[in-house]
Amino acid sequence: MAVRAVRGAVQLERDEAGHMDEQVGALLTAIMERNDLTTDDLISIWFTATPDLHSDFPAAAARKIGIVDVPLICAQELDIEGAMPRVVRILAHVESDRPRSDVAHVYLGAAAALRKDIAQ
Repeated sequence: MAVRAVRGAVQLERDEAGHMDEQVGALLTAIMERNDLTTDDLISIWFTATPDLHSDFPAAAARKIGIVDVPLICAQELDIEGAMPRVVRILAHVESDRPRSDVAHVYLGAAAALRKDIAQ
């Protein structure tokens, strides 16, 4: 079994904890489904949030959808002028038999513009 990295992002419409839970939960669910993953396949997940998000930790959404025994960490994204606002990004390390070229990176909604080369 290989270790693979899966990327993803979502842009929030507003900085509210419930909305963040909903959107980050949807992103994590899509990543898991599109890559045929279970929580047992997860090694760790890094979350970053743009500096304009203050309502909650993105990792809290993972705990709420049942990802409870996986190491999670949150960090702040670089504050770059002109960057897309209200974005949560994910870098998940997983165990998978998929070749690297078959890993499905998930960019939801407007965040798809961040990585047109790999967004699915």
